[in-house]
Amino acid sequence: MAPETEKTKPFNVVVVGQNGRLSFEAVIFVASLRAMSPDFKGRILVAEPQMGPLWEKDPTIRSQPVLDALTEMGAEIVPFDNKHFGEAYPFGNKIEMLQYLPEGEPFVFFDTDTLITGDLAAVPFDFDRPGASLRREDTWPQPQLYGPGYSGLWKSLYDKFDLDFESSLDLSQPDEYWRRYLYFNAGFFFYKCPHEFGKKFLEYAIAIRDTPPVELCAQVFDPWLDQVALPLVIHALGGGRDALPEGLLDGEVSCHYRLLPLLYARESDHVVAVLEHVTSPNKVKKVLKTYDPIKRMVYQGRGEKARAMFDRENMPRKEQAIRNRLKSNGYWMR
Repeated sequence: MAPETEKTKPFNVVVVGQNGRLSFEAVIFVASLRAMSPDFKGRILVAEPQMGPLWEKDPTIRSQPVLDALTEMGAEIVPFDNKHFGEAYPFGNKIEMLQYLPEGEPFVFFDTDTLITGDLAAVPFDFDRPGASLRREDTWPQPQLYGPGYSGLWKSLYDKFDLDFESSLDLSQPDEYWRRYLYFNAGFFFYKCPHEFGKKFLEYAIAIRDTPPVELCAQVFDPWLDQVALPLVIHALGGGRDALPEGLLDGEVSCHYRLLPLLYARESDHVVAVLEHVTSPNKVKKVLKTYDPIKRMVYQGRGEKARAMFDRENMPRKEQAIRNRLKSNGYWMR
């Protein structure tokens, strides 16, 4: 028998689940993982923020049917406390929960609005080299007319944390074009140890929020703070944009759909088929139908009607244009 290596040993999958939409998305996510990746041997962890001074409303999952569905599918609830972000910046959950995951065990984090569409167990993760999602738009930074350009803005952050800026650049892209600079969507990321990754992620995010370089004085960090810090963390830990083969995550194996109307509008027939397959068992359907947007989009046919409005071969270039068309026709639900 071949020896177990970082690439072959089981890894944990984690999502953040809290009361409301994210908890129902977590049910869909776990159902898709179980259906599409039956050989997955790792643990499925649903990190749950706990009520505390940084929350006005209790974020814990209060639907017992949702909790029952998750545990019946083999997911484990992992409670965690917010000490730095909370309700004011809920994207910080994916940063703070990392310290509560099993130390020294490789992990892959996914946003709950992700569908597993292929065999996750077959993805050749190298957990020594962290990576994250490259399915992103040029959301941050936004260079100002008389301020620094992309190079000056990003370099100020690399300098702040004593990181080598030049080695992070994609030199096949033009100077001052956003793709030249290391930038990820935080919809998934992975590494060999959540504590090591999380410590650096938290350090960088807090420092950027509280004491940003002067070059960034005109930049907005909400909601982009996690995605500003993430490339710095990945670069510091020896990862990069080439950490995974192309076409697997955000491709054949997973789909970060963000919201169900967007899934129906722009994703492939295979993604829609997987969604409708994994939400069809009665045990799952009974739970999901209690959340009105899922009930109407998936079970009452509004998703297919929204899908018929778009030509997948000729989609608007910007996501906002898709959202606007859905909203103007009454198909926007979240």
